[in-house]
Amino acid sequence: MEALLTELVELESPSNDKPAVDRLARFLAARLEALGAAIEILPQPAAGDHVRARWGQGEGGTLLLCHMDTVWDVGTLARRPVRVEEGRLYGPGALDMKGGICNALWAIRALQELDLLPARRVTLLLTSDEETGSRTSRAVLEAEAQHHDRVLVLEPAQPPNAALKTWRKGTGAYRVTVTGRAAHAGVDHAKGINAIEELAHQTLVLQRLTDYEAGTTVNVGVVGGGSRSNVVPQEAWARVDVRVMDEVQAARLDARIRGLRPHLEGATLEISGGIGRPPMVRTPAVVALYEQATALAADMGFEVAEAGSGGGSDGNFTAALGIPTLDGLGAAGDGAHAEHEHVVLSSLPERAALLAAMLHSL
Repeated sequence: MEALLTELVELESPSNDKPAVDRLARFLAARLEALGAAIEILPQPAAGDHVRARWGQGEGGTLLLCHMDTVWDVGTLARRPVRVEEGRLYGPGALDMKGGICNALWAIRALQELDLLPARRVTLLLTSDEETGSRTSRAVLEAEAQHHDRVLVLEPAQPPNAALKTWRKGTGAYRVTVTGRAAHAGVDHAKGINAIEELAHQTLVLQRLTDYEAGTTVNVGVVGGGSRSNVVPQEAWARVDVRVMDEVQAARLDARIRGLRPHLEGATLEISGGIGRPPMVRTPAVVALYEQATALAADMGFEVAEAGSGGGSDGNFTAALGIPTLDGLGAAGDGAHAEHEHVVLSSLPERAALLAAMLHSL
């Protein structure tokens, strides 16, 4: 498993590099075909190609979700090559989420070698643009999910105790654009309408929409505006990240943001964007999947904890369709999107065994 994970990490696959992602897609398609899957490459002109691998026929069964793309540019390995230290494999994309892809391949391989691959259909969908919002893959994975009974997402387990995820916050991104009136800052200051001043007022309003008890956060993360210090700025803008626990909060927050009104007379506001990933809510059906996983893990002599996450995944989309979805079945480790990203190697066979047991028993 260590060798396969190393090979996957060394096939660098940033979201914005189609040739690189397609190389990984072809590599995985060949591996999956060797495992007896019916393979379909789903070409994408604006992103890497997606790969669908299927075992079995008919409706229902289990959909496995993985993404091939990472946040790391080609060339990162040159300065940060794969290394193993103290039982941890370090490398760009190792945890998020090539460890999960590794687990999926080994789980299927184990079931085949033991002649335990279920008669019910198993589909593995490998997408290419999860890290950039799943723009080309959302429709594909939503359509696929609606023909399955359940979805298992191989995103990393939640640190620090390698927990499975039964909920995720919905995520959104907005842009607030302010238009004022330019004027000479020395000669005609009073005639100007300072767009940055207006944006400062709006920033305070937006930040106050955060409600920690409700699980709602609003973060004005990037701002810009103006041209020169001696010009009253005519335009300013902010990019805003939002996180919500459920659809009610999402609708309420969206209405509040779109309902912003100017503070300064003569200033205008333009609001764009919205909720991109709906919340993955902890429903009884999701809890039932988690309880099945805990029982299977206990039979194998280990425990799995339960957690949630403020970050989104493709599981948000499938859960919002009402399809039972369990997330965090990938590798254990830490440091996703960070320089210290790593996988705990001992977690790979354990998590692959759990996935295999779930596929066999569900």
